[in-house]
Order: sequence, then C-alpha cells, then structure tokens
Amino acid sequence: FVKHLDKKMKVYCLGAASDKEMAEKIIRESECSFCLNLCGQLSMLESAALMRDAEMNYVNDSAPMHFASAVNARVCAVYCSTVPAFGFGPVSEQSFVVETEEKLQCRPCGLHGKSSCPEGHFDCANKIKTTQLLSILKQ
Repeated sequence: FVKHLDKKMKVYCLGAASDKEMAEKIIRESECSFCLNLCGQLSMLESAALMRDAEMNYVNDSAPMHFASAVNARVCAVYCSTVPAFGFGPVSEQSFVVETEEKLQCRPCGLHGKSSCPEGHFDCANKIKTTQLLSILKQ
C-alpha cells in the first residue's frame, strides 16, 4: 500500500513504542523515503492533534480510530478479524471502512480480534486489496 502512495505525501507511522519495530519494517520494505516513524514518541493528545489535520488516517479497529473520530479527522478504518457490525466503527463526518470483499466463514474470530489467525491464513487482512485502500484517498 505505502509503495503506491504519491511520493509528495508525508506519511507518519503512529503507535506505541512496541509498534516501532513494525513501523520500521513497513518503512524499510516499502522503501518509503517520505515516511516518518513516530511510534512511542507522541502522547495520545499529540497523536490526535496530528491526526486531526491529516489528509487521511488509515487505522485498524483500535484506539487510534477512536482518537481520529474524537477530533473529527478523516479516517479509514481497516477491519480484519473484527467487523464494523459490532458497532464500534468510526464516527467522523468523513469516515470510511475497508474490509475484505470475500465472505469468510471464520470472520469475525473474536470481539477484539486476534494477534494471530486461528485458521492460519489471515485472509481477513491478506485479501484486502491495495486498490481498496487507495480508492479512499479519491473520495
């Protein structure tokens, strides 16, 4: 996904200090010279302030989605092992949901998702298309 973004964009990776290594891997593997890893460097309020003015915030079904919603930021919530039908989706005026187009019998696999796939394939995430994510920027 990051490889396909306009190189004129600035991408900020936000998260806890424990997310720093994953963000570095994303930046390294995408060869993203326009990405900045801020994991573990910002408070919740600082993160929300940065999100407020972003062109788009791509988040999973987690606290950052709610931070973005709290400041009415543009947000794209990416649902993998959870589903928006649980009722905890984004509430910003400009909010979008992306999930696999394939109907999976194993989804949802839990109220809060799983850190690894009980079925061993993680198709709920792997079957989300880059084009789905990129199309949100045009809306």
